[in-house]
Amino acid sequence: MRARIDWLGRLCGTAIAFGSFGLGGSLLGLCFPLLNRFIPAEQRQARARRLVHGTFLLFMHWMRWLGIMEWKVEGQERLGRPGQLIVANHPSLLDVVFMMAHIREPNCIVKSSLWRNPCMIGPVSAAGFIPNRDSAQMVEDGVAALRRGDCLIVFPEGTRSTPGCRPVFQRGAATLAVKAARILTPVVITVSPTTLTKQVKWYKIPPRRFVMTMRVGGDIELDPYRRASSGPLAARRLNNDLVDFYMQELERG
Repeated sequence: MRARIDWLGRLCGTAIAFGSFGLGGSLLGLCFPLLNRFIPAEQRQARARRLVHGTFLLFMHWMRWLGIMEWKVEGQERLGRPGQLIVANHPSLLDVVFMMAHIREPNCIVKSSLWRNPCMIGPVSAAGFIPNRDSAQMVEDGVAALRRGDCLIVFPEGTRSTPGCRPVFQRGAATLAVKAARILTPVVITVSPTTLTKQVKWYKIPPRRFVMTMRVGGDIELDPYRRASSGPLAARRLNNDLVDFYMQELERG
């Protein structure tokens, strides 16, 4: 009976959390016209990103208070550096929120469908996030962001991964790293028990409160790739090495 009550409580908490996320996104959309009205143009994007960061961090604490989840972060102090490209695996629906909640002023490559989502179009547009709708344009925008000193988050899988399967990375992240990143930092995200994967609906909650863990790996030296090969070949080699790194880390985790 106690386990049943706990499960029902977490189910209700999950429904409340997702409902409040949609409402919060809509409210944020109302805030950004105020930024345009009262904040100088050169400061708007930075302020918008800080607002997204603060809102996502508040949402993480809200989910913890509702009894849905806990989280752990190892190496957060190494995130948020100018010109840093952060690559991360993508095991759950919450990964983007989780990452942005722990970086004060992030930029991110996100799904182009968010520009059609009435709850999200305001935040993603005001923050200047990069849509993944066109590969060539995405790389061009990502290179420009890194060269002006943004900290850019990329999920090379492009969509949520399938638990237990070898990750499949698109080469865009490696291309960005070779072309323009000052720093390349891998982040490994794990979720235990597994939940909110691509195949699992939000209401299929796990048997207990889940824990998200974010481990920040050591920076990857890019000069050896740049010196050894031309751009496309260097990106291919780096992409393969990233897949091998994540396979080892996920098996170890």
